[in-house]
Order: sequence, then structure tokens, then C-alpha cells
Amino acid sequence: MKAYQAGLAKFEENDTQVFGVSVDSVPANKRFAQDIGVTFPLLSDFKRTVVKDYGVFNEAQGFGNRATFVIDKDGIIQHIDENRSALDPTSAADACNILTHKKASE
Repeated sequence: MKAYQAGLAKFEENDTQVFGVSVDSVPANKRFAQDIGVTFPLLSDFKRTVVKDYGVFNEAQGFGNRATFVIDKDGIIQHIDENRSALDPTSAADACNILTHKKASE
């Protein structure tokens, strides 16, 4: 998440909203965000609805696997990074940039 925070300007340039989703509680997410200096919203999926709906729930261990989704303004998933590749925001930022330029040319 620190890498996403460091690269936040790249997302903002493309009119992109960045937020995190965790199966931890709201207070735990708030503390975590403070501890690592994240300014974008960290949402709680305490009931595990989102991680199940997006297919990233690790049933055996009870947590959501790390993943990044780029979702366009029509609600369509345009890009997914999973596991270790989700730690680096580069491909997600590139996908947002492509979407922005595609929209501008239409």
C-alpha cells in the first residue's frame, strides 16, 4: 500500500479513485493506515462479501488474497493484478492511463 500511496499522483492525474479493501475491522484499518501513512480510504470487508464476490477469498485461512482491480466508470473490471504483482502499482496506473486516453479519444 505504501507504493500506491507514493504513486497516488499518477492515479489522480487520470481521474482515478484509489482505495483499499481489507477483511479487517474499521478500527484496525484506520490504525494500519495511520501506521503506514496511507491517505486514501481503506474500507472494511469484515463480512468477506467483496473478497468472495471478486474471487479472491482464501477460504482455508479466512482472508482475502492480495489483488488490485482497475474498474472503469461503467463498473467493468478492466485490469487485475494478483498476489505479488499487486504490490507494484505500475501496471494498474498504466491501465488507468490507457483508459483515460481511450476515453479522451472517443
